[in-house]
Amino acid sequence: MKFSKLKNAFAEWLNNLLYSSRTQVLNTLVSLKAFIWLTATILLLYVFGFETEQDELEQVFLGLDVVLIIYFSTFLIRLLYEFRRTEFIKNNKLETFLVLIIIVNTISHLFLDNKIMGFFIENFEFESYEDAYLALITFFFIILILYELVNASDIFSRLKASPSHSFIVSFIILILFGTGMLMLPAMTVQEGSMKFMDALFTSVSACCVTGLIVVDTATFFTLKGQIVIMMLVQIGALGIISFAAFFANIMKSGVGIKQQLFLQDYLISESLFSAKGLLRKIIFITISLELITFVLIYFTWGDGVVFNSQAQKLFFTAFHAVSAFCNAGFSLFTNGLAEHGVATSYILHIVVAVSMIFGTIGFSTIQDIFNVQRLRDRYQNPWKDWNLSTKVAVYTTAFLIVFGMLVFYLLERDYILSDKNFIEATITSFFQSVTRTAGFNTVDIGALRTPTLILLAFLMFIGASSGSVGGGIKTSTFYLILVSVFATIRGRLKIEIDKRFIPKELLFKALSIFFFAASINLIGVFILTLTDSNFSFVQIIFEQVSAFGTVGLSTGITSELSTAGRTVIILSMFVGRVGTLTFAFALSSRQTTQNYKYPKAHLMVG
Repeated sequence: MKFSKLKNAFAEWLNNLLYSSRTQVLNTLVSLKAFIWLTATILLLYVFGFETEQDELEQVFLGLDVVLIIYFSTFLIRLLYEFRRTEFIKNNKLETFLVLIIIVNTISHLFLDNKIMGFFIENFEFESYEDAYLALITFFFIILILYELVNASDIFSRLKASPSHSFIVSFIILILFGTGMLMLPAMTVQEGSMKFMDALFTSVSACCVTGLIVVDTATFFTLKGQIVIMMLVQIGALGIISFAAFFANIMKSGVGIKQQLFLQDYLISESLFSAKGLLRKIIFITISLELITFVLIYFTWGDGVVFNSQAQKLFFTAFHAVSAFCNAGFSLFTNGLAEHGVATSYILHIVVAVSMIFGTIGFSTIQDIFNVQRLRDRYQNPWKDWNLSTKVAVYTTAFLIVFGMLVFYLLERDYILSDKNFIEATITSFFQSVTRTAGFNTVDIGALRTPTLILLAFLMFIGASSGSVGGGIKTSTFYLILVSVFATIRGRLKIEIDKRFIPKELLFKALSIFFFAASINLIGVFILTLTDSNFSFVQIIFEQVSAFGTVGLSTGITSELSTAGRTVIILSMFVGRVGTLTFAFALSSRQTTQNYKYPKAHLMVG
């Protein structure tokens, strides 16, 4: 009790002593933190993006050590000047954790003969102390930079911009950042920097989780470049605003109303509160499913797949696990999953296909089906069923997969599937039907028959389900339009699904999405026939729809497109990723009131 009183008295004395200089010191620290962030970014870009000599690397390490010391000092000063120090630590858990890493690493360096670094070198196959230290310090500063970026994202809340505008701007920033990273000399095996147009195309394809490539990901990029592509895929799949809002929610004051409005629409959530809660679950679902996919892929590589080392096998596994769930279609094999050895790993194909399915049905659907509380509730109350949006996503996805698999098998059984037995041909057909949203291929797409390409183009145009990482017009849009067509044919004035009335506003939204998507693709095909007339009409349609649907399947013409053609594909990937309706709303002006009604008119249709 006496100690508690003594501690409170000392804290009060210290607060009174520091009060007069508190404002000036904290304002200075804000500028100092910006210096730390900028310096760490420059040093990491230099050592990560350029080939450095040993003496240059030592100088960079010295600079990073200085930055760490400054960061550690600023944290202690901020803690000292906070009146409620325990609450400060609770509100800054991540920074506290990073400071503890600095302390542990310093103790290890001074008193334990770098045993921590020795552990990393021994267990993660680092070639030297410098490589292990660089990996650890890079991880540290990436977390720090992301943390500061999240804090800086509060600027979006102060800007008078709609959520759709913020979403589009965030993707443009991510794409430009990825382009700059890929142009660094150390990202590619060639001398000098990657061409701007090639880097831009690759960055857009990765951020928009498409998978169309103008250079071979397996051979053109170094390990560093492949890591950058994997990071762009991961961030692009979930949306940079979702990342920022999530980290802001768990680390600071929470998500603003503007971000919640965007997330409510983007995640197809019924309320602001459910959107905010679903955001945390998205990160958990993504990490969990990618980890499960990682483990399954690791143990299902075929005997014909040979890796140079255990580290390479781990990286290949992680890369394809992220690419599969995010429906990106990027592969570290020149021929994709049609590579020799991988093409006959049919269990691997099933694992990748199932991961892609989970990525396409939508996060809210996964939550509705697999949430433990809802499973228990449905078990105790059998009359309770899935949400309507879940039923539409699951049943429509299942129908499209089965339909695509059967038609693909019938069209190609005497052609590209002729050298396979029934089981192998069935798995191949199943995989190619599933990959309509992802871009992985276990067969040569360019060798498919024209009817098969038309089938895949149709499936790619529909795409994934709402609130997922996939593109296309979405399965719910397709299903709603289909139901409305049958209702019109039967002379029904109301649209009903599962004994639920569907308001006309949803139908208008679905028709708007369909019209906008069809228009974008028609314009894209028209321009491509002018700029790249050396390719067949079917190849052009397939490439354009694949880009818009953020799929990534190609007949092999992507790298041969002209500059104008690549520009069309880039714009198609971008529009397909941010969403046709989001893009349309961003370009539209403020809505005017419609609290009036004109006289009814009759118009002949059909």
